[in-house]
Amino acid sequence: MRRRAGHSDSRRPMRTLYDILLTVALILNAPFYLLKLWRRGNWKQGFRQRFGRFNSKVKQSITNRHVMWIHAVSVGEVNLVIRLIEEIERRLPNLKLVVSTTTTTGMGELRKRVPGRIEKIYYPIDRRKWVQRSLGTIHPEAIVLVEAEIWPNFLWRAQQMGVPTFLVNARISDRSCRGYRRLGRLFRGLFGGFSRVCCATEADARRLREIGCRDDAVRVVGNLKYDTAVAGGKALDTRAVLRELGVPDDAPVLLGGSTHDGEEVVLADTWLKLRDQFPKLFLILVPRHHERARDAGREVRARGLRVAYRTDMDRGRIPEAGTTDCLMVNTTGELKAFYEIATVVFVGKSLTAHGGQNPIEPAALGKAVVFGPNMENFPAIVPEFLAEQAVRQVGSADELAKTIRELLADDRERDALGSRARAIVERNLGSIARTVDVIAERLKDEQIYVAETKDPASGS
Repeated sequence: MRRRAGHSDSRRPMRTLYDILLTVALILNAPFYLLKLWRRGNWKQGFRQRFGRFNSKVKQSITNRHVMWIHAVSVGEVNLVIRLIEEIERRLPNLKLVVSTTTTTGMGELRKRVPGRIEKIYYPIDRRKWVQRSLGTIHPEAIVLVEAEIWPNFLWRAQQMGVPTFLVNARISDRSCRGYRRLGRLFRGLFGGFSRVCCATEADARRLREIGCRDDAVRVVGNLKYDTAVAGGKALDTRAVLRELGVPDDAPVLLGGSTHDGEEVVLADTWLKLRDQFPKLFLILVPRHHERARDAGREVRARGLRVAYRTDMDRGRIPEAGTTDCLMVNTTGELKAFYEIATVVFVGKSLTAHGGQNPIEPAALGKAVVFGPNMENFPAIVPEFLAEQAVRQVGSADELAKTIRELLADDRERDALGSRARAIVERNLGSIARTVDVIAERLKDEQIYVAETKDPASGS
């Protein structure tokens, strides 16, 4: 029988203060929030779910089922969680999975990539009433949160209900750690309430314990991003897409993946600098937020490049063969497929913005990867690639052009770079299976019914 936790009186002042601040923030930000939803499209679909209201289809699908609620905030986390969902379904087949996301783009990915038998919902806005309504309707027996999606009212209510909560692929930077410590009274109890916390490195484990996670709850299992990077096949024949544009199969391809504001122009300028030496060079740009693509395309056109849009091609508006210099991919879920045909990959949010994007996917494909100086979001990943000379890091736009020129001109160095990158990915595999091991073990400890399918590979 699952224990039911009491609600500590000491939390009430903090909860009240949080509710007041959240309400003020919601009122002030409501116009911007609604505008953002409108720009991303399909904002009305599932909108009531953000307030904890679900239709009969959702309610019927979870009736008399052992529900596990998995939350992936947006597209990046959704991509991360697909393989985890598959492994949980395989290993714990009696569980009814409900997957939530916060963004419309995240929901689009869930609907494209997650089977219909799994319910997809929007995560509630973190007001107490809406959270209570959501959790009361879904009534999960376990909750899995991906990475660092911490909303106090949701967690407080889950803890009050006695629901085991898991934080997986947990990562926390030194800066975030300092911030959580400053808000110790608010967050320490929340982190201490997690049943298990699965993280990538010992450094993450140390920081998580510092902000309140229990010693016995923290497990170092590796980074899910490695397993996710090698999962699945190509969803799109990207070579055929380029052929429609008249791009020869032997043309070198420079791809900017998950680019942010300003980086598309930098890559356009790089293409202009290189086209005399590499006249067949083709540029593919995949903005991190596809709603920026039209604006980015106008900036690239202003540099003199002829731009085609992926969505226009889907609608049959295909430019005459040989009249396109750059393909702007303004869709979601196709980045990995385009990585497969790239000659050199630039990883975005690393030159004109801060934090960086995930370099593991192109590395897993054995691609020559280049990124800028700002890769702070991947402190456990980037140093290993740099130490083994498996990627190139540049400090400026000029250095980027120089490095890409060198890699395009030297097949042997480009292949060696990609081989070293792929080797790093391969030796870091296995984190998904270890994460599910931790979840299954804890659910048994909590006396939650789990019909586990044994993993023949492990012999357990």
